[in-house]
Amino acid sequence: MSSLKIKRKGIVFIVSGPSGSGKTTLCRRLLLTRSAKGKLFKTISLTTRPKRRGEKSNKDYSFVSEKNFLRLKARGQLLESQKVFGFFYGTPKNFVEEKIKKGKDVLLSIDVKGARVVKKIYPGACGIFIMPPSGGALKQRLHKRSTESKDSMLRRLKLAKWEMGFAKKYDYVIINDKLAKAVSELETIMVNERLRRM
Repeated sequence: MSSLKIKRKGIVFIVSGPSGSGKTTLCRRLLLTRSAKGKLFKTISLTTRPKRRGEKSNKDYSFVSEKNFLRLKARGQLLESQKVFGFFYGTPKNFVEEKIKKGKDVLLSIDVKGARVVKKIYPGACGIFIMPPSGGALKQRLHKRSTESKDSMLRRLKLAKWEMGFAKKYDYVIINDKLAKAVSELETIMVNERLRRM
């Protein structure tokens, strides 16, 4: 008698961290690892904010008008949505649901408020918080971007301090001091979570 193989459901990996923690770079590097290729898919968040220098549409973010964003939200097409510094951010719902049903893992790079919403919808989601090595390093990274005004940077630093207070609520915390080491830690977490849930 042959046993039926139960198809595994994909895992939702949530990566959060303050602006300047390096979470975007870490997620990009993670997707290039052997463990992620063809198995892990990153959601492309929607945002109403202007594109920053070097960002690409439908790769870094899907840049939409506020009218279109609110229409998608009203139709229930966003898994979660937040307003940050006057701009909306949201995660497309269908993308996440389709991937996990097919047994593919999904990577969400979202803030702590969005993470709390997603955790309620997917209690089994794995939360990973990216910490900067220090407050000074965070300030330096934000300054390096040259995309923030002095006022905007102060607001981001204040928000960062608040966000870091939620790190203990995540399943894992990675201190992003050395990029290669942090990527390796992120990949190890992903692999171990897959093994644990087999």
